[in-house]
Amino acid sequence: MQNHRSKGDPMRSLSGASLIVVVVALTSMAGCAQIGRLKAMRAFKEANQAYQIQDYKKAAGLYEESVKAYPELNYAYFYLGNSYDNLFRPGDKGKPENDVMMEKAVKNYLLSAERLAGATGEQEKVLAKRSLEYLVAAYGADKLNAPDQAEPVVQKMIQMDPTEPTNYFALAKIYEDAGAYNEAEQMYLKAKEVRPNDPTVYTTLAGYYNRQGQFDKTIQALEERAQKEPTNPEAFHTIASYYWDETRGDPKLRDSEKKDFVLKGLQASDKAIQLKPDYVDAIVFKGLLLRQQALLEKDPAKQKSLIDEAKGLSEKANDLRRKQSAGVS
Repeated sequence: MQNHRSKGDPMRSLSGASLIVVVVALTSMAGCAQIGRLKAMRAFKEANQAYQIQDYKKAAGLYEESVKAYPELNYAYFYLGNSYDNLFRPGDKGKPENDVMMEKAVKNYLLSAERLAGATGEQEKVLAKRSLEYLVAAYGADKLNAPDQAEPVVQKMIQMDPTEPTNYFALAKIYEDAGAYNEAEQMYLKAKEVRPNDPTVYTTLAGYYNRQGQFDKTIQALEERAQKEPTNPEAFHTIASYYWDETRGDPKLRDSEKKDFVLKGLQASDKAIQLKPDYVDAIVFKGLLLRQQALLEKDPAKQKSLIDEAKGLSEKANDLRRKQSAGVS
């Protein structure tokens, strides 16, 4: 079953008591079509119950009833769109009866975004934002595969919240997938500009550079992240892991370059372990880097010393795992 629910999913934040608040709020709506509103409220409540148990076919029908009875029920359009979204099966893409579900999803996401634009209530603002986010996803490669239609939606999201880095990430991904790498890089850099103290912007930028084979820029972004988080051992461990991957994954590297990267990776590992002596992953990676260094050494005695140290770290990591599993500090 297609599932769009995640930590930031609006149903997660608007389920249960919050959905009741939404229904109750409808009773205060002004207007003369009292019968239509009451019918809409009843259908909306039943639709929410079906949605919560992931019966999206039933939910879609009931949400359709609610907006037909009372078109001003703006909350309903997002859930109607998302119900159709969940009924779409990527594996059946190309089948008319399946593709129409995504077309209906897009139609209602657009209606939701338009009707909730400029909303002042927190729940309405969340739904307005989610409508645009899910609309962008609907235009993705596994669904409608229409990046040209996704771009203006993301641009609108940026206009709504110009300090939210994930909006720039989304636009950068559209450009990257289209092969517009200069534009993609500019969006990743823009995200860093608007949120310079957010570690995520640096790791995301590093991931982009790594995909482009620009290792120097990858490390530069990761080191900038570590400067922002000098007491976070994970920041330094990440640097070490990238160095290790590079020494193994780039066949063009000369042995001298590999050795330089290994030594820099070891420095980063040492920093991570210094900050967190029981950091198992950092200890494991230090051992891997030592083994990699041994492969690059010519002196047998030096090789043996490095392998012995790596074995000791492996034993230490296994001992720490046992203690942590047993709850021993």
